[in-house]
Amino acid sequence: MVTKEQIVRWLELTTEVLTENKDYLTQLDADIGDADHGTNMDRGFRKVAEKLPTVADKDIGNILKTVGMTLISSVGGASGPLYGTFFQRGGMAADAKEELSDEDLVVMLQGAVDGVQARGRAQPGDKTMMDALLPAMAALKASVADGKGSLGAMEDAVAAAEQGMKDTIPLQARKGRASYLGERSIGHQDPGATSSHLILNALLTALKE
Repeated sequence: MVTKEQIVRWLELTTEVLTENKDYLTQLDADIGDADHGTNMDRGFRKVAEKLPTVADKDIGNILKTVGMTLISSVGGASGPLYGTFFQRGGMAADAKEELSDEDLVVMLQGAVDGVQARGRAQPGDKTMMDALLPAMAALKASVADGKGSLGAMEDAVAAAEQGMKDTIPLQARKGRASYLGERSIGHQDPGATSSHLILNALLTALKE
């Protein structure tokens, strides 16, 4: 079971971890992109942190949809629309919920990931955030089906996201700015897959607390 308080804590922790990793994400993006991913994500989630107190008493769906709208309006580049869609679609899937069962958690994150995939149209192996998110979802579903519960399932999901993130290093980018580099994009970890792993890990941390 995931409580509304844990969802709010997830968003607070996400803000903290993206601030801490701002320079790291920007460096990854400097290698194959616009060198603004860390700055953009930090700015967007600082706006989210400002908004959170005004919606913390609302239902989970409402909270997540507000986060999505905030990111879309405040984050530049591709990451604003993609992560905005992630939280908006997750919010739609968790509409009116005050807490999430293990199955609800799967539905919420599946909605979020499906939204990103529909918006970005990236496939596995394209060297994008989907290379972290899709393995994470597969692991989460399998673990919930095995009866592991939200915490155990998120541990498996985060481990899968981390492996997916690392697996982007040898890939050639087929989407976004990095794809312009062709073979020169090989050998670099994808910044979007990295921030996706950080965000999922923040959820795991919130559940552990």
